[in-house]
Amino acid sequence: MFHKLTILALMAATPALAEDQAELGTLNPEEMTLGRVMDNIRRGHTDMTTCASGYFITKSGRHGMAREVFETCAEAGYTGAMTWMSQLDNNGLGGEYNPEAAAEWDRRAAEAGDPVGKFNYGLDLMRGHGVARDEARGRALVDKAAREGLKIARRLQRAGYDLDEVTPDADNWKYAPLF
Repeated sequence: MFHKLTILALMAATPALAEDQAELGTLNPEEMTLGRVMDNIRRGHTDMTTCASGYFITKSGRHGMAREVFETCAEAGYTGAMTWMSQLDNNGLGGEYNPEAAAEWDRRAAEAGDPVGKFNYGLDLMRGHGVARDEARGRALVDKAAREGLKIARRLQRAGYDLDEVTPDADNWKYAPLF
């Protein structure tokens, strides 16, 4: 009889225990999943791991999702996300091809002190791609990036600022003069 009473008491207490657990929130949350990354982004929670996940997301071909991650992280000040937003805009990934937006992301990254942003915005200026052409200002930014240790900037310097040194042939159509 004692065992039956114990079992009945436990069964009666089970709903109360469940309610207490619900007050604690999610007891076993997703970690290191795409769902978790997107939940973080949609709640405006940015951190290095969440923002870096955008790289893997875009490499998997989910450019719209990557754009959502990178844009949120860029607006939070992550310069690497700014340069990725430029990449997406400059190649029409997850949105329209938009050289002006790409150059603007590069400018923001450069002004925030990012060597890759300086290099990329320098290239934009030298080409006049998405921004008014200003070769002298562009070279100055490439030089700053080179002084900060960016190897590709040093490579461009050694090539006498020949842009073909750092541009794949497949992209030549983008940088051809419009007139």
